[in-house]
Amino acid sequence: MPKPLVIGNWKMNGSLELTSELIHSIESSIDAKISCEVGLCVPFVYIDLARRILTTQQLSIGAQNISAYSGGAYTGEVSAAMLAEFGCRWVLIGHSERRQLFKETDNELVLKLKLAQENDMCAVFCVGETQQERESGKAFSVIERQIKTLLDDDNVCLEKVVFAYEPVWAIGTGLTATPEEAQKVHAFIRDLLRNKIGQSADKIRIIYGGSVKPENAQSLFDQQDINGGLIGGASLDKDAFLSICQNAK
Repeated sequence: MPKPLVIGNWKMNGSLELTSELIHSIESSIDAKISCEVGLCVPFVYIDLARRILTTQQLSIGAQNISAYSGGAYTGEVSAAMLAEFGCRWVLIGHSERRQLFKETDNELVLKLKLAQENDMCAVFCVGETQQERESGKAFSVIERQIKTLLDDDNVCLEKVVFAYEPVWAIGTGLTATPEEAQKVHAFIRDLLRNKIGQSADKIRIIYGGSVKPENAQSLFDQQDINGGLIGGASLDKDAFLSICQNAK
């Protein structure tokens, strides 16, 4: 089984003071009880500060987005090469907020993922359905469509991608897929990967995101195909985040 992974996504939250205090606090509290790999995706402007604070390899820093372009006249964009220069280990690609609010397309997300891989960053590729899609019975077809563009591109190294299932209806709403519901989707994603790359798919991490809390983390992580979590609001609370990490065994 792949080593569990828990990644915190701070979204557009933080300050110089919070970044310094929270990362110091999380890092100093990581101990032998935490056996998973731990990452934090902080806002662009705090990446260098976070990197300079860290002294342990058990906690690594990532970005929440990258440009689909490698460089040039793209005002306001941040390239994969720039982030790699600052030691980013992770980058979130296709988070539901990027898909929904900024209208990022499947083809655009594949371009981003390939640039991340070219610059030796691990892409966390997010997929998931809305409430409307779920209620109309389209959840699996939506997820298959979101992943198919990756599967069809032979320049993508699937073994180096982390997949994150984040049902849009469960993000920041307090609602959470039951462990059994989440497991069905994770197993479906793994089957899609197996159809493409065979048993190598069993080594790929598929993590769950959607209102993960200390109270439900263990029951989610106990499922066979759930290999950790993508944590939003709870990653801004040291005690909650560390408790979730302890449950990823």
